[in-house]
Amino acid sequence: MAWYKYSVPFAPSPIPLSLTGIGALLINVTCAFLLARQRRAAGSLTRAAFLSARNDAIANVAIIAAGAVTAIMPTAWPDLIVGLGVAVLNLDAAREVYVAAKVERGLAATG
Repeated sequence: MAWYKYSVPFAPSPIPLSLTGIGALLINVTCAFLLARQRRAAGSLTRAAFLSARNDAIANVAIIAAGAVTAIMPTAWPDLIVGLGVAVLNLDAAREVYVAAKVERGLAATG
C-alpha cells in the first residue's frame, strides 16, 4: 500500500483520518495503561502486547497530526511519512520481543 501511495500520491481525507486516529488512540492508550504494570514482570508475549498497544498509540498521535497537516496542505506525504515511521517503530518492537523470547528460551533450556 505504501508503494502504491508513493506511486500514485493522493491526499487522504483529513477529517475521517483524524477522527479514526482519535478513536483508536483512546482504545490503545487504555490498553497500554492496562498492560504497563505487567510489561516487565511477565514474559515476551506480555511485552509484545504492551509494545503493540504503545506503538499503536504513538501511531495514532502521528495519524492525527498527519490529518491536521493534510487539512492545511492537501498532500499524500504526511500519510506516507507516518506509515514509514510506524514500520520502523514496529521493527524495533519486534527486535525487542525477539530478544526477550531468546532470553526466555535460554532460561527454559537451563531450567
